Amino acid sequence: MAVLGLDIGTTGSRAVLVGSDGQILAASTESHEAFSSPETGWAEQDPDDWWRAAQTAIQTVVGDCENEDIEAVGLSGQMHGAVLLDGDGFVVRPAIIWCDQRTDEQCRWLTENVGASRLIELVSNPALTGFTLPKLLWVRDHNPEAWARIRSLMLPKDYVRFRLTGERATDVADASGTLMFDVTNRCWSSEMLDLTKINPDWLPTVHEGTAVTGRVSPAGERATGLRAGTPVVAGGGDQAAGAVGMGVVRPGTVSTTIGTSGVVFAVTDRPALDKFGRVHTFCHAVPNRWHVMGVTQGAGLSLRWFKETFGLDDSAHNAGIDPYDRLCADAAAAPVGADGVMWAPYLMGERTPHLDPYARAALVGLSASHGRAHVTRAILEGVAFSLRDSLTIFEEMNLPTTRIRLGGGGARSSLWRQIQADVYGQAVDVLAAEEGAAFGAALLAGVGAGVWSSVDDACDSVVDVAHTIQPVPEHVAVFEDCYRRYRTLYNALHPLD
Repeated sequence: MAVLGLDIGTTGSRAVLVGSDGQILAASTESHEAFSSPETGWAEQDPDDWWRAAQTAIQTVVGDCENEDIEAVGLSGQMHGAVLLDGDGFVVRPAIIWCDQRTDEQCRWLTENVGASRLIELVSNPALTGFTLPKLLWVRDHNPEAWARIRSLMLPKDYVRFRLTGERATDVADASGTLMFDVTNRCWSSEMLDLTKINPDWLPTVHEGTAVTGRVSPAGERATGLRAGTPVVAGGGDQAAGAVGMGVVRPGTVSTTIGTSGVVFAVTDRPALDKFGRVHTFCHAVPNRWHVMGVTQGAGLSLRWFKETFGLDDSAHNAGIDPYDRLCADAAAAPVGADGVMWAPYLMGERTPHLDPYARAALVGLSASHGRAHVTRAILEGVAFSLRDSLTIFEEMNLPTTRIRLGGGGARSSLWRQIQADVYGQAVDVLAAEEGAAFGAALLAGVGAGVWSSVDDACDSVVDVAHTIQPVPEHVAVFEDCYRRYRTLYNALHPLD
């Protein structure tokens, strides 16, 4: 008996087959075509390419297991994207995805016409360029031909659900990132839809993360090899599903995940709001729980950008050494604090805490004595400082942080793990296995299929901490001063904002 989790990411679709003991029975990742950027700050993908990749990934894992053993399927995926379909279910235009920054004009219109405080009251979040509603308004303003054809709006993973089952459905966690969702009451906001004149008939039905939303159709069976009639569970947006996969399902446990972006995620048993809108308040994929989330747009992206732009010669690659391992080995040779070099990771604008799509990255404090090791270490430290900004806001909101669990690519680097413990001034946990959002989606599917009685039960049964990293007191003292200086960077770099 097994459950399947599928994550529709930015760079690829990943399928994992999970046994009732939590072991990974099979896994496959199929890459997506790179997102296109027709103009500066734009980011678009073809939803049919997600479906192509999902089919391949599912077919691979189904081939490793008799399909009658798969009890249910759970979905996760990149949040905030706008997938627009016509009346026949065909894609109207390329999907505008989460990191697109073109909608500043629409966000200002929403803030001015709905009101900053009213937005927080209605949908628990400010108008940000990454969210779905501003993308819809941009299409209405700039692409009237496409606008006239729209009959359905979907989020990225839910387009795959539609192709798999024929159902138009989503989950409360993913819907929370649209700016059209009443997060407090876990339903679409009729007032927000009325204020913006968005047709409610376009929206999918919304469900809790463990609810069955449909079943694999005969067409879905032909496309993937999954048995027709297999239940498909709502699942969650990638951050909520990823948190489930890390066992971050109860108040007090916090995760910091470094992927392309960086996310700090805290669970609450009530909707906890920041009146300045610096962090997001969303429904969790766990029924009757919420979460607060701070986002660094360019976390792992910072290291990747540096590697690809200035990086390494071919010797490391030819010697079979991972270039990221080589960079981190170099960085380990630089002193704590990078001898005064600092990195502001605003390569894609910034969300937390600045809410500024025009913020730009900067490397400061350089002298002729500094080399690649100092710069690399400064990037690792700067990303950790940006994540600490979210933890600082959580403290202001009186949200408890009793445990911090690390995830994403940043958790694979021993140096970056230690830097995080030292910058946060708190012990951090590393999991025995960290399979990301696809694993969390599989656990949600298992609860929906009755494999586990609840999400808490599933996480208690299968999520294990491998080891805990303690902060080094001498490093903590250095980083306290570094963090104080880091917090002056944004205003120094943007004096007219």
